[in-house]
Amino acid sequence: MRFLKVLLSLASIAILGLVGLWFAGSLLIAPAQTIVGTPPSDLSAQAVVFSDAAGEPIHGWLIDGAKGQGVVLLLHGVRADRRAMINRARFLHAAGYAVLLIDFQGSGESPGNAITFGYREAADVKASLQYLHQRLPGERVGIIGTSMGGAATILAEPEVDADAVVLEQVYPTIRQATEDRLAIHLGPMGPWLAPILLATLHAHLDIYPDQLRPIDHIAHLTMSKLLIVGDRDRDTTIAESYAMFHAATGPKELWVVHGARHVDLYGYVGADYQVRVLDFFDTWLRRK
Repeated sequence: MRFLKVLLSLASIAILGLVGLWFAGSLLIAPAQTIVGTPPSDLSAQAVVFSDAAGEPIHGWLIDGAKGQGVVLLLHGVRADRRAMINRARFLHAAGYAVLLIDFQGSGESPGNAITFGYREAADVKASLQYLHQRLPGERVGIIGTSMGGAATILAEPEVDADAVVLEQVYPTIRQATEDRLAIHLGPMGPWLAPILLATLHAHLDIYPDQLRPIDHIAHLTMSKLLIVGDRDRDTTIAESYAMFHAATGPKELWVVHGARHVDLYGYVGADYQVRVLDFFDTWLRRK
């Protein structure tokens, strides 16, 4: 009888754990929609709305730049919206670039049923680039994608019609990203739960983990790439970032920001970020 009670207790704990992981998976993919409001007055941005391939609206801000000086698309990370990229927009605009900031589907003011960690957001990248080429024909296009924004950019290949891309702290595979985050929150046993949590990804979204492997696609991005990573990042470890850089082909640069965790790298290094990113875009986007 005592053995049966122990067995039932263990079974109850296991069931509660599974329910907890299912609930956690639901929270992770839940839309992060909110009213963004009007753009900062110093940017002279205009609100724009354009459609993705399925006809769903993508909301954003477009800031005019000097003609012939290029345009940069800014792509935010998970559970954020276009406001997370405002400070980058400011220094790019001051340098003469036109800038487009968007809300990914399911984020900010763009409708959507779920966050998909770059998989369906890749369609938003394609639609944004198409919009820019139509709105600003002849301009060279750059992209800054932070975390999920970078993953979406890579997963959008081979339809990434851009001339230069900055990728910040992008996970190589969703499996590694899940294991890293579970280790942070649950310790050494956390990664053992990753397969169960990833199973909820397929159940909720009909997406398999193998469909979220940016490291398998980055070699197909033929434009110039600047990868920016933090050497104390635990969400995307430095070893994983080196693996992403080695998998990339063509013109590429790696900037390791010492002491940086999984944070807003522009906020962390400030002026150094401006100098490095502007030098990169000036090289590849400006008409000579």
